[in-house]
Amino acid sequence: MKTIYALHENPDWFPPFARAFEQEGVEVVEWVLTDGVLDLDGVPPEGIFWSRISASAHTRGHGLSKDYARAVLSWLEASGRRTVNGRRVLELEMSKVDQLTALRAAGIDTPRTVAAIGRQRILQAAETFEAPFILKHNQGGKGLGVRRFDSRAELADYVASPGFEEPEDGITLVQEYLKAAEPFITRVELVGGRFIYAIKADTARGGFQLCPADACAIDPVTGQPVMPPGATIA
Repeated sequence: MKTIYALHENPDWFPPFARAFEQEGVEVVEWVLTDGVLDLDGVPPEGIFWSRISASAHTRGHGLSKDYARAVLSWLEASGRRTVNGRRVLELEMSKVDQLTALRAAGIDTPRTVAAIGRQRILQAAETFEAPFILKHNQGGKGLGVRRFDSRAELADYVASPGFEEPEDGITLVQEYLKAAEPFITRVELVGGRFIYAIKADTARGGFQLCPADACAIDPVTGQPVMPPGATIA
């Protein structure tokens, strides 16, 4: 059986996977892409390379992990190694613009969206939307950077304030707000076209931080992260 090389940047998320691989008798080697050296003239080891690089890596102080992952995955794929969540998937993970264009190409309806670079361009883009609308970062995870605005004046105050959150890649999306028919969303995971699981996430309180991982849990009263045993959030 081939060795699995797990490419990631968040040790807090990995233990459940390590236990699952151990139970299946599969050898797994962690490749933590927070720093390192990549010899482009070298030959990658034999095995399967599984990428777990997340768009929220910068929130843990690992903003360059995505760029290191791009280099590593390009090297692996050019060397003929099998990758899971390879170079193309990484680009989808890192860009909501990429995700939206892929969904539209597949014939899936998506909310009206305008990408803007610069605070004044955000205000300019918002002029073409009826309130309410939302802002979100092009690169991001866990719902971070997503905000609803009920007027353009409210947006202008936020954009001019010290609390304005600059997006990691400089791109902010102004997007049509769609109210769900029911107070929840359903996250579905498919692998190779096969249904794996579905998770229902509550949206009744109007929040956007809907990450299902234990390390993303939010206290419904305080709105602060709930820490599972042994976990940390950088």
